[in-house]
Amino acid sequence: MDSDLFSRRRAERFAQLLDEANGGRRHHVRSRADDELTALVAVSRRLTADRPDVEVDAEFRTGLRAMLVATVEREGVGAAAKTATGVRGSLLPAMTGRRARARGAILVGVAAGAIALSGISAASENALPGDALYGMKRSTERAQLALASSDISRGQLFLDFARTRLDEAATVRDDRLGFSAVLDDMDADTRQGVRLLTTVAAQRSDPAALDAVDTFLGGQRRVVSGLLDRSDHADRDRTRRSLALLDAAGQRADALREAIACGLPAPAASDALGPAPAACPGDR
Repeated sequence: MDSDLFSRRRAERFAQLLDEANGGRRHHVRSRADDELTALVAVSRRLTADRPDVEVDAEFRTGLRAMLVATVEREGVGAAAKTATGVRGSLLPAMTGRRARARGAILVGVAAGAIALSGISAASENALPGDALYGMKRSTERAQLALASSDISRGQLFLDFARTRLDEAATVRDDRLGFSAVLDDMDADTRQGVRLLTTVAAQRSDPAALDAVDTFLGGQRRVVSGLLDRSDHADRDRTRRSLALLDAAGQRADALREAIACGLPAPAASDALGPAPAACPGDR
């Protein structure tokens, strides 16, 4: 789920889906984003129906309230209709009921994701593939991505999720199909995280974002390599493919550092690992 979720059209459609889920009038429209938005609506309803029996930290409550109040003030949710009388210049047009519901829906989504982080995640963070709460664990991860404030934050989250998938892989190492599926998810998270961080580094001509990639690769390589030494390992060939991806990511980060250092412009070419830089003039 990306930041486009909060575009106006998506927000309005999200508001409609929430209305329908709560017994409101059915809207005879379809959107290409319905599958994605329906999943978020389902999370909101599940959080409402099955409230987690977890004490929420007071500091989190304070931070969440401040975030929602700031969003309300910025977006004008709940503001009374005003007319431009006796005021220099004209005020913004009064918000329509439809737009107010749409922006309110954004707040519902933000709040639902935040609640998931504080409550449901506490109960599901140790869930493993096949456990009843594993789906909620993955939904919580998607909520974290939706709430991330920048591509750097999202990139770091994806790398954190790749670490989590590796921990899970160790628990299903004797199940070849399950092991391969978890490594597929791990590799997908690795590509997403590396692509976001390398893109930021190239766009800003600043290698700082690559530090998170290097730190991730160092620890991840050690653990993945350690899986190969286990006598009960399910699929060594599959593990080697994940190691090859980590090697490719490291080479891409190194190449970008060199390109930034020698003043090359942001690369035009890109692939699953992000911008693909040309070699510096002296290296050709």
